[in-house]
Amino acid sequence: MSEFEVLEEAPVSLAVLKEKLQAMKGEGELPFRAEKTSSYLEGFPIASVKEAESLSQKIMELNIPRLKDRHIVKIVDIMPKDLDSLRLLLTTETLTVKDEDLKKILDVIPQ
Repeated sequence: MSEFEVLEEAPVSLAVLKEKLQAMKGEGELPFRAEKTSSYLEGFPIASVKEAESLSQKIMELNIPRLKDRHIVKIVDIMPKDLDSLRLLLTTETLTVKDEDLKKILDVIPQ
């Protein structure tokens, strides 16, 4: 069995993933897992790639300490509407963000 080496690891938003899967569909039939993922993504109201990148950029510009790319991608994918939802989204990480910073994030997210 061949060994693989991970060269780069970066989080991918659901919008980008959906776009890439649609491009693959245009080339032919999707593999089993890709088809399952595509049908799963159809059940969510996902922002366009342009909107997702714009929102990610706005959140990055807030310069919130310890907030990493993977957190920003999560926030953009879920787009929480209130403070409790945003806190809940970030509880899976060992990350503490001040309430003022959480409110700044919510102000950037379109309601």
